[in-house]
Amino acid sequence: MCVAKLPEIADDVTEAIDAVELADGNSLSLHAGEVRATSTSFKATVSATLTTLQHCASLMRRRERQARQAEELYMALKNQLTEARLASKPGPDHEEGPHSTLPDDEFYDAVETGFDKMEEERCARVVSPSVHTRDQVDLPPPAIDNRLTVHPLWTEIDRISTEQIQAAFEDVGGSIGWQLFAEEGDMRMYRREVEVDGMVMDPLKAMHKVRGVSAREMCHYFFNPRYRYEWETTLENMNIVEEISSDAMVFHQTFKRIWPVSQRDALFWSHVRASDDDTYAVINHSTTNPDYPPNASGCIRLFVTVCLACRSTYPAGEQPSRENITTSIAYCSTVNPGGWAPAGVLRAVYKREYPKFLKRFTGYVHDQCRGKPLAI
Repeated sequence: MCVAKLPEIADDVTEAIDAVELADGNSLSLHAGEVRATSTSFKATVSATLTTLQHCASLMRRRERQARQAEELYMALKNQLTEARLASKPGPDHEEGPHSTLPDDEFYDAVETGFDKMEEERCARVVSPSVHTRDQVDLPPPAIDNRLTVHPLWTEIDRISTEQIQAAFEDVGGSIGWQLFAEEGDMRMYRREVEVDGMVMDPLKAMHKVRGVSAREMCHYFFNPRYRYEWETTLENMNIVEEISSDAMVFHQTFKRIWPVSQRDALFWSHVRASDDDTYAVINHSTTNPDYPPNASGCIRLFVTVCLACRSTYPAGEQPSRENITTSIAYCSTVNPGGWAPAGVLRAVYKREYPKFLKRFTGYVHDQCRGKPLAI
């Protein structure tokens, strides 16, 4: 009231009290003691409030500094943890490089665990025989498609396919150097130890026999992309880059990553053809395409030459049927992994996985063909 009435003397409480006249005509000085007590109390309250506000502001500034320091500490610890992880599990070049910190046995155990997980996932999927009815268009053609013979890749495809089919059923004895490394029933697995620039590039050959399935049917399921996700457990993604003809395509495939090995991809043409003596074959061979550059998107490009050659036989004078047909299979593979990995580990993985793959694939084809007319 004093300040509102006489702001020019508001700084002097005594003068303000003496100068103010109340509404009833009495002087405010009659209540001086009460006013002074109230004023003193108000000043004390304001002073305490200001002190408290200053303390709160100081606390807020300190909390802000602490929060900033905590955030900086968190980022520093996070960076240290990331660096520690990279030191214990290096990037792709170091994981697979000759300076890898993983001993060979741990490297193999990690890869083995990855394959086991993929196999469990495959077994968990219930894959029933395809509902598609086979027809002559889907089956490998008995003659080379004319569209392929005018394609720029034709010369290479024809040369490599001819070489691979010829070599598929050649004898593994003599001085060629094939070593038997796995045997189970009718299946024999051979390899020749080859290293190029420290990378294992062992050519592999598997010889097997399947009854009740024709060579044409085996190659149909191996070549046709419709079925590939059903039997290829390591496949993550597949793109048809170019459909050249009914018997040739170009594929880009990305494979599931298995730590500590970097993720791989492959770009290859695939060609299926008929040959003499009831023989069919599928040949896959790496190629190039500017739209799919190697070692992009975090994947290491692997380079492959694969041949699945199948030859059917049945008793002379009889019509072929599910009951009397036998198909001999020669599966040949040469893979450049594109990056270093312990030679012993790779060879151990080959010994474990190749027989499993061949049994899985032939079993899949046998199940798919059950109850369907024989195609020969």
